[in-house]
Amino acid sequence: MILRQRTYDMDDLWELSHRDVMDPKHYELIDGELIVMSPPGGRHGQLQVRLSRYLDIFVDLHSLGVVTSDAGYHPRGNRHTVLSPDVAFVSRERAPEPFPDKYVPLMPDLAIEILSPSNTYRQARRKARIYLQNGVQLVWIVLPGRESVEICRLAEGGGMTRKTVLANESLSGEDVLPGFDLALQRLFAP
Repeated sequence: MILRQRTYDMDDLWELSHRDVMDPKHYELIDGELIVMSPPGGRHGQLQVRLSRYLDIFVDLHSLGVVTSDAGYHPRGNRHTVLSPDVAFVSRERAPEPFPDKYVPLMPDLAIEILSPSNTYRQARRKARIYLQNGVQLVWIVLPGRESVEICRLAEGGGMTRKTVLANESLSGEDVLPGFDLALQRLFAP
């Protein structure tokens, strides 16, 4: 007998995520498959707040759009994939008005994933590919253990290019956030 796993959609995910406020699990959805994630640790949370703060101040100062943390995003017309980057940026031109209370019905311009001890590098790269294939222009994978950031972009033919920024270098917003520059030493400071 073949047992088929249920295919979830974003309505299922929303209900499951908001059913029990005492349940510390965090969920994402990839092609109808429910991904259960545990709450992140302290260092992850610290890096997430720092990145959010640096980006939000820059974006607010230049009226560029919206910065979110752990918000759910789904590709237009795809009810079976919902990802929640640790930090994300949506340009003012693309941001829905008003900004939704539920999942954002598009993918961000910039998605940032912070590698946690419960994640593998392979999982982070898989999510980066999904982001890029669904319209995200730039993905940063923050590697706390290496004090570096992997920058991912969509390559011709649908592949992914990767470049690593080391602890003694700066992270640039490139053409997604022109003028944004963050020395990684500030991000990874104790």
